[in-house]
Amino acid sequence: MQVSPTLVAAREARLQVLEPPRRLAAAIEKLSEAARAIRRTAIAAVYHATSGHPGGALSSADLFACIYGDALRRGDDLNRDRFVLSKGHAAPALYATGAEFGLCSVKDALSLRKLGSRFQGHPHVLDLPWVETSTGSLGQGFSVAIGMALGLKMKKSPARVYTMLGDGELQEGEVWEGAMCAAHHKLDNLVAVIDYNKLQSDDFNANIMGLEPLGDKWRAFGWHVQEIDGHNIALILEALDHAATAGGKPHVIIAHTIKGRGVPYMENVPAWHGSVKMTPQQTEDALRALGVAEADLKNWIEGNV
Repeated sequence: MQVSPTLVAAREARLQVLEPPRRLAAAIEKLSEAARAIRRTAIAAVYHATSGHPGGALSSADLFACIYGDALRRGDDLNRDRFVLSKGHAAPALYATGAEFGLCSVKDALSLRKLGSRFQGHPHVLDLPWVETSTGSLGQGFSVAIGMALGLKMKKSPARVYTMLGDGELQEGEVWEGAMCAAHHKLDNLVAVIDYNKLQSDDFNANIMGLEPLGDKWRAFGWHVQEIDGHNIALILEALDHAATAGGKPHVIIAHTIKGRGVPYMENVPAWHGSVKMTPQQTEDALRALGVAEADLKNWIEGNV
């Protein structure tokens, strides 16, 4: 039986209405699983390296999943979007993100900090072609991201620059010099994402150098400001979408997160910031919490993934 063109058109119209929510639900599910995978690989990498920074890798995983899995237009051409990890010590999460989105293998990511590995404790631009710049010294990655955004703006390129900062990093004067510079040049192609987990190397931020009122500070420097739950995939996507469309100013997304997110014994515990050596039992407990099946734990511990 032949279906009338009128019925076909009506069905297509209904699908156009229904499809965006379906896509959003599917995207949330896909990116949530990507974030779990990033956390698993990052934890295993820190374990095999016998050193590293698990706390901030876990807190930033949802942000990495949404940036690389949805917002970032990747490619080799000059008009590609750029991502700069200014908090370079979160390299385990960056490498795990690369493994999740086809830029490297999980085996590569698990070579974190090994002698001769390209996947060192901080990202290096000459080792990995998908890393835009070397980072590690806090504040400098943000400055490089600003320079990239300014150069792209001068070239009238449609590319955007995303950069992720840690909250302890905001205690660096270089960050606020950069914030002033970006606003002066109206770099609306720049999006800064702050992993605001309230902890740094030695203690809570508030006990070392308080950052509040953080949103007001960025507004005073002339930035568009959004504050969100940094573990809510839908809100992260919405914030990134807004940052891609609102013009005239640079954008900052203050993402409120939990240090060590997903591993109960690490959450909100300063000792898990970094420079830690995880035991096999701690690693197994962490991987279980992140959804690894009992039958697969041995492979993760032995690095056979």
